Amino acid sequence: MKISDLKIYTMDAFRTNWAFIRVETDDGFHGWGEASLGTREMALEGCVEDLRRMVLGRNALDIEKMWFEVYRDSYWKGGPVMMSALSGIEIAMWDIVGKFYNQPVYNLMGGKMRDKVKMYANAWFIGAREPEEFASAAKKTVALGVKALKWDPFGKAHMTLTRSEMDKAVAIVGAVREAVGPDIELLIECHGRFNHFTAIEASRELAPFKPMLMEEPTVPDNIDSLRRVRDHSMVPIAAGERFYGKYHFWDVLHKEAIDIAQPDIFHTGGMLESRKIAAMCEATHVPVSFHNPSGPVSNAAILQLAACTPNFLIHEMMLTDGKFRTAVTNENVVFEDGYLLIGDKPGLGIEVNVDEVLKHPYKPRNLRHYTGTLTDIRPKGDTYYFFEGLDRENPVW
Repeated sequence: MKISDLKIYTMDAFRTNWAFIRVETDDGFHGWGEASLGTREMALEGCVEDLRRMVLGRNALDIEKMWFEVYRDSYWKGGPVMMSALSGIEIAMWDIVGKFYNQPVYNLMGGKMRDKVKMYANAWFIGAREPEEFASAAKKTVALGVKALKWDPFGKAHMTLTRSEMDKAVAIVGAVREAVGPDIELLIECHGRFNHFTAIEASRELAPFKPMLMEEPTVPDNIDSLRRVRDHSMVPIAAGERFYGKYHFWDVLHKEAIDIAQPDIFHTGGMLESRKIAAMCEATHVPVSFHNPSGPVSNAAILQLAACTPNFLIHEMMLTDGKFRTAVTNENVVFEDGYLLIGDKPGLGIEVNVDEVLKHPYKPRNLRHYTGTLTDIRPKGDTYYFFEGLDRENPVW
């Protein structure tokens, strides 16, 4: 079963662009991967094209060999573009292997540990700016059965916070905690904003609201800074979406810089590489929550990993992607009382509708983390997607 073709499809997804990779074989099998990078899509497409000659003609079942040799023979190792391209190809190969053996991927990685995973919602706060607006959106979200909420309360801040910026962030988190009560998990996103002094101070200010974690509190190019925060933080520290591969994570774990690992499977090398990272974390008693603010193929792949990873903690899900998400794949997200059920279809259990993807051509999207526009309202007339309990035609948002 030789790999005969490799294609990448990049589509506008309003807040970002999704990049889907299709791997085809000479005997009619195909698999889907995702490599959505957010702001370097043209470079990603070029890298996928560069990797074609290293992938075509290989046995589609030889995932470990493909990954090892492509990584070995890439002189400029690591980094988001090359690792994302390699990840998307690797994920698509797992989809093929599962279809070939007529098994979900988790059965090829040791079998299920669990049938469902606790979910935390991202992007539930669309349009909110003030504490009372975040509180109102949080109440509506929790009313749907969501048990955990993640968001960034820090506006435009970078490296440091003024007193007024800190006070507003504290007011936002406090308003959400008061609105949802003590039993809902709050996850505070920092988007790699701060120096270690500011991150430690933010942890002290937010600790009374008992957050589950602070995500990526420091700029990710300095692990020692992250370790200083973890040493002194009053809130558990999570990070990993911008660490690329097991070698980077080894350094992070060796320095004891995190409490919770968040490898992003289509930036860190794919499913098997993420499985290895999770095993490294397991050996140091660090739980894993795979980073997933992305598209439906990523979501399907992570659920497969979550099923068979002993130290898996909680699953991220974008709550309010536009209605186009229901059209571009056959994704079937089943939500029950704060948990997502794990499907049992062969491979990843998902197919991409290429004709629908082509209706949403690539559009450049600038990074919004430090502009204050993370809570932009969607285009008028758009509806929202999440699960069967949400009325897609008359959303509560």
